[in-house]
Amino acid sequence: MERIIAVKRKISFEECKSFVLGFRFDNSFSDPMLSNAEQIKNNLIKAFENKENHTVIGIYKNREIIGLFSFLVLSDERYLEMLVGLSRFEEAYSAAFSYIKEHFSGYSADFVFNPNNYLLYHCLEQNGAEFYEEEQRMVFNRPAFNADTTGVELLSEAYAPFYAAIHKTDVYWTADRILESKDRFRTFIAIENGTVAGYLDVTCCHKENEIYDLWVREEYRRKGYGRKLLAKALEINSPNKMLLQVEIHNEAAIHLYESMGFEKILNQNSLTAHLQL
Repeated sequence: MERIIAVKRKISFEECKSFVLGFRFDNSFSDPMLSNAEQIKNNLIKAFENKENHTVIGIYKNREIIGLFSFLVLSDERYLEMLVGLSRFEEAYSAAFSYIKEHFSGYSADFVFNPNNYLLYHCLEQNGAEFYEEEQRMVFNRPAFNADTTGVELLSEAYAPFYAAIHKTDVYWTADRILESKDRFRTFIAIENGTVAGYLDVTCCHKENEIYDLWVREEYRRKGYGRKLLAKALEINSPNKMLLQVEIHNEAAIHLYESMGFEKILNQNSLTAHLQL
């Protein structure tokens, strides 16, 4: 009789490496969190190595792996984030969800995945997940350039309360979390007459850093602050690469990013879902 077995911490990356690589060019089931070598390292290999804050499960059918999932687990915050979800089988997703619902009941969970992955979408839908708008991946592909960055500076302690006061609250990386993660993030602020007009949060610890949030207060828009914040972040980040995700229908933002040298990357869009387990 066929059985599906969920295994926790009993597999190695080497054991499932060929399984992972088999998804690289699959438009339906590839994972946008594994689009390059650095992401494979940060979202999968480190999950095998750091068992304290990660859980990796393999789903097997008759001793053959049919699914692999890695999760970031923040027990103190009762938060779970799917870093990797790979399978072409409905029963693998069902088994993975049964596992996390049993072991992480009451946790708040986020899932970032390929919009074409209809099996994961249906599984999330059946479990009552809330879906956000599909996002386009864009990568900066121009050499460093000189641009006007007047009024933009790195966030200092003096401006931290003003930055926190205008920061978005409907995101995981709130102002408090950003301020507590100075080894991971840089924050740039735009100042006009002593007032924080906008900010940009971007990672700073990778070879390819990612913009997490760019925001300009409504009364300060159409003054070029978004462009200045981007230019400063690109200047400081050089020679490292930079990427971002933008909602596919946000034409104004896409136009801004393209004008600054970002290009759309095909077949690497992502969809985010939120679920209370």
